[in-house]
Amino acid sequence: MDPASYHDLVTPRGIKYHYFYSAPAEGKPTVVFLHGFPSNALECWRHQVAFFVKQNYGVLAPDLLGYGGTDKPTDVASYAKSLMSADIISIMDKENINTKVYAIGHDWGCALTSGLATFYPSRFAGFAFLALGYLTPDPEFEINSFYASYKATAGHECFGYWHFFKEDGADKVIADHIDAFMNILYPHDAKSWFTDMAPRDKLKEWVVSDKRTPPPSYLTEADFARQKAELLKGGLAGPLCWYKQYATGAVLEDDKLAPKENYVIKQPVFFAATHEDYICVPKVALVSMKDVCPNLTVRDYQTDHWVQLAAPEKVNKDLLEWIESL
Repeated sequence: MDPASYHDLVTPRGIKYHYFYSAPAEGKPTVVFLHGFPSNALECWRHQVAFFVKQNYGVLAPDLLGYGGTDKPTDVASYAKSLMSADIISIMDKENINTKVYAIGHDWGCALTSGLATFYPSRFAGFAFLALGYLTPDPEFEINSFYASYKATAGHECFGYWHFFKEDGADKVIADHIDAFMNILYPHDAKSWFTDMAPRDKLKEWVVSDKRTPPPSYLTEADFARQKAELLKGGLAGPLCWYKQYATGAVLEDDKLAPKENYVIKQPVFFAATHEDYICVPKVALVSMKDVCPNLTVRDYQTDHWVQLAAPEKVNKDLLEWIESL
């Protein structure tokens, strides 16, 4: 990415964001890429940014809160979807991004995409969710009920690792065993998420035991080293707050703010179903999305969670075709 295309903005609540922006050619849409844990805009979306810039689309790819060149507060309340959604809108306003805008999220970026859909739906022409689906606001959210419901639909426990992530000092444990952590997070064998990440206590056991596997086929050793260095530089305390929003129930108050009339997404929605993902299980997302996303396009991928890295050509082609069909 061209260094001249990187910018900084302090939002009205005093948060500094670092972001990539390339303006669209006349008449072209703008895509807003929202990454997840534990990456940043460049590492997560490098294949998509390069592709859509070549298509003369506008491309906005911010380092989200806790990552990269953006501020990294460690209070969970700073990571409320309503607040982070307002931050993204502030960046869009700064760059005069107003028409034909598509928000595209992956992992926790899908939670923020969900926030934009419920708090600022009029600013977007469509929403895309990769791996994780649309998170409908739930003013009665209760974490143990969520765990149980998801397990019942998926057929196995999926979020056991959240118990580790919400522990005091988890960020330090991960930093002290960063290679083992990165090995399991970007798995050489997708099924290791089923055995060593989804069940409770298994991820912490893997990490502190310093287990190692080779990187997956879609990451080189250089990619792996670069991501590790970037994560260590910024620390894990901020990124783990995205999990604590849900694992501690803090999301409850934020979801109460979402207008009920916006629970159903009226714009077109794209969902990338990752069929070798043993945590963000596609059938669970689709159970809820079919009722709240009436204009839904689903594309299937035989990849693990990191679909935009593992199958970039297909993801790019499918997203482009979806946008241009609307």
